[in-house]
Amino acid sequence: MTMNAEISEARVHDALDNPFWSSLQSLHGDIALRAGGVSRYPAAYAPFLGVASAHDDVAAGLDALVAPGESVYLIGVAPEPPAGWRLEAFRPLAQMTRTAPLPVADGPEILPLGEAHRADVLALTALVYPHYFRERTMDMGRYFGIYQEGRLAAMIGERLGTGECREMSAICTHPDFNGRGHAGRLTAMLTNDTLARGALPFLHVSHENPRALHLYERLGFRHRRDIGFWSLRRV
Repeated sequence: MTMNAEISEARVHDALDNPFWSSLQSLHGDIALRAGGVSRYPAAYAPFLGVASAHDDVAAGLDALVAPGESVYLIGVAPEPPAGWRLEAFRPLAQMTRTAPLPVADGPEILPLGEAHRADVLALTALVYPHYFRERTMDMGRYFGIYQEGRLAAMIGERLGTGECREMSAICTHPDFNGRGHAGRLTAMLTNDTLARGALPFLHVSHENPRALHLYERLGFRHRRDIGFWSLRRV
């Protein structure tokens, strides 16, 4: 079984090359904030902003959407920063994809996570995934978790995406439950579900997190490209 043949390869590649912009124009268009060729997520969802092209004049849009002193993040495409803005490049992220299902190891029950679990999700992400998870990030897609000993031991969720591709994100495990295979089990489950829905699963991982990078490589994810990653701050 492989990814749905009807998925447009060109559209997938365009979306993956500029994932914040693509998601804000499609899957998350109903929550996008837009001005002057710039789109961003409301701060309660994610600190992410996208532009269609690195060559557009986005000064007016940035001024309208980003508060003084606020930092936002971009992946794949970044504009030339206007006067009064500081663009900082981080080490590019590894963008990885999988086009075929994975075996799902036996293990504890995987539960859909909802409003009743929000406090547990926010506590876990604050501990091990603190930089980009916000109060309403869970509203950007579906989330799943494994509970053990009455605690949220591990979780995974959906974040960016279009009709043709879907990002897996916030794949994290509480330090007390490391080494039990929870992250791999969750990743395999959601990979297979995404493929069954006719979309390409993808994820981003830092090269500075070799443990996670090796996990996805071991599961059979393909390194599609290194993708630029920046912060943009209004000063």
